[in-house]
Order: sequence, then C-alpha cells, then structure tokens
Amino acid sequence: MTRNEVTALILAAKLKRKLSWAQLAEVLGQSKEWSTAALLGQMTLTEQQAQAVGRALDLPEAAVAQLQVVPYKGSLPTSVPTDPLIYRFYELISVYGTTFKELIHEEFGDGIMSAIDFKMDLQREPNPAGDRVSITMSGKFLPYKTY
Repeated sequence: MTRNEVTALILAAKLKRKLSWAQLAEVLGQSKEWSTAALLGQMTLTEQQAQAVGRALDLPEAAVAQLQVVPYKGSLPTSVPTDPLIYRFYELISVYGTTFKELIHEEFGDGIMSAIDFKMDLQREPNPAGDRVSITMSGKFLPYKTY
C-alpha cells in the first residue's frame, strides 16, 4: 500500500464518518494543523498515533503501518500549483517572498526559518466585511554557519 493510497483511504473514511480535521487531531493528540499535514502524508505518526487513527477511521493494518514510515515530503504535483486556493499561497510568496526574506535577514541575520522546527495556527477571524483567514507561522531561525 502506497502513502497516496493511505491518504485516499483517510479522506474517504473522514468523509464517510463526517469527521473534522480538528476531531482527528484530538485522536492524535496534536494540533489540527500538524495532524492534517500528517494525515495528508507529510508527517510521520508514532505507533500509538497510527493505531488510534486506524481505529477511528477503520483503516487496514497496512495503512496503519504506512502512517509510521517517514514520508517523501512535498505534496504538490506541479511546480506551479493549479488549485486556486494553493495557488494563492504561491502568489503570496511570489509577491511577498522577497519582503519576508529581507525582513528576516534584517532582523535575524543570514539564515532561514525552519519548516522542521515549526508550528502553525489557522483560525477564522470574524469581520463584518467578510470573514478572514488568519494564519500564524512560527519557525525556528537557523543561521548559516561559517566553516
């Protein structure tokens, strides 16, 4: 069973059971953001987490085992995303990427923001003009070293 097949099983079971990502995060004992990434194939679950979500979604043992394998990271099928919502993030980086880079370098120096030592929080922000999406990303700063 491939990781993509496991993801397809998870999505089908989630829909069938009318579960939210937040509910599945409770099963895993992690944030909804990390749990969603994990269940979509981007993170590795512990044996305990894999067994728990396997029970919640009635997954076969082969799927539970695959959830514990370190995945190939990167879920987009093309270099420029075609899904409109994901494309907006690509557009955001195209427009503001150099701004992020300049401001991070000015504030922290030469280095990167980690996507490994990282956390994210996504919330609905009520607004009379139309609700907004609020995303807070926090990654450890990793300076480049000289040698």
